[in-house]
Amino acid sequence: MRGALGLVICLSLASFSPFVGAAASTDDAWPGEPIDNHVHMTWAALTMEVNEWADDHPDIVKLLDVGDSELGKTLWVVQLSDWSMETKANGKAKEIVYIDGGHHGNEYLGTALAWLSAKWYIDGWNDGNQEAIDALQSTEIHVLIMLNPDGNDFDTRWNINQVDLNRNYDHYWNTCPTTQPGSAAFSEAETAANSEYMNTVVPDADLYVTMHTGVWIILYPWGKWASQPSDWELFWGIRDEVHANISDIPIQNANQGLYPNCGTSRDYGYGVMGFPTFTFETDDEQFVPGSVEALNERLAEEMDVMRYLITNVWYWRARLDVQSIQVSDQEITIDVDNLGHASTSNASLQYVDSSGQVTWTSSLFSVNASNSTVAVLDASNLTMSDSGSWQLYYQKRVIDASQWVTETLELNATLIDDESGSNFLIGYGLFNPTTILAGLAVVALLRKEQENVL
Repeated sequence: MRGALGLVICLSLASFSPFVGAAASTDDAWPGEPIDNHVHMTWAALTMEVNEWADDHPDIVKLLDVGDSELGKTLWVVQLSDWSMETKANGKAKEIVYIDGGHHGNEYLGTALAWLSAKWYIDGWNDGNQEAIDALQSTEIHVLIMLNPDGNDFDTRWNINQVDLNRNYDHYWNTCPTTQPGSAAFSEAETAANSEYMNTVVPDADLYVTMHTGVWIILYPWGKWASQPSDWELFWGIRDEVHANISDIPIQNANQGLYPNCGTSRDYGYGVMGFPTFTFETDDEQFVPGSVEALNERLAEEMDVMRYLITNVWYWRARLDVQSIQVSDQEITIDVDNLGHASTSNASLQYVDSSGQVTWTSSLFSVNASNSTVAVLDASNLTMSDSGSWQLYYQKRVIDASQWVTETLELNATLIDDESGSNFLIGYGLFNPTTILAGLAVVALLRKEQENVL
């Protein structure tokens, strides 16, 4: 797969994954030139192209100026989605994908892969490719193609202050043996702008991918520790699906797969923001004269993995689906499926009164990735009315920084008897964040009947 071929300054999109379907093709060339056996795109060329994208495709492209480099070059973010739709067709919020490239100025293939991650969907939309259309109608894809334009144009790893931008993030900054982390976390204009975008524009991102060049590998957290991250089930599940259906690219914990590293955007994205995060490393054989592989061969496989991650982004969190709730006088039994591929360790069932106040919260229970759980909860201090409702409260992933969600339950309730003759209220149904629980009047009547008997 990774044999030496002649240099081709174009990105053919002819390679497609059997997992995600056929890709759109394009005749557009990577707008750069070879310099010292690199494939080099200047900041000026990028600026011209992304502005053309926004001018030519306003239905799917928005272009944002999100700050300046230390030398005053604009940092551009390309936002891609079907902007005629504020939500998905079913009224639910679109998933959000955040991608950045070019932390290290001389890692041109990382920048090229970020560029391709935007260009593929633009071309696919225009060509009527159903995969691209479906993605843009259900997802927002945000791409900061070139984070270090000064280093890019000077053909150096560092920014103009000789700082390694991928050691400058506020996650255990400067606590590993490292090179040029800067004077403090976020001391550099480029990393400060990237963090600001994460925290203000995409704080609820469902996927973050940062793109680099070095060796052929995909890395997930942690860089600081050799131990597996809290959401190892999610990362391992993605690894196994990629290896089974798309690529044999190694996918490892960054500390073990590469070397210990701290203050990286990957670990910041996961450890501080709570995003599921990957570093794509492309192997840069182009540093060796005569062993330059064609870009279409080099990057198509990584792009297949990116398409898989974007196509399936809905699954990269816990999604609890309540199958039934049984309510007795002293306890509640809840049967929950997890439709997502991430675990949650601290879910709770809550009762909400007619004024919208949470009046009862269960003890915490866990639901593993792609698994079912039956939890028995103490309900001795639960008081219900004929106009209340149920909701679930839980984190999307296990990592402490992950976002909490509240989802209202819709259940059709039926009164049943168990083998001992005790009365239960049992509810069946799929959660729906916009609907209200039915059948609580039956519960209230049941409670009143029990009190009268007593």
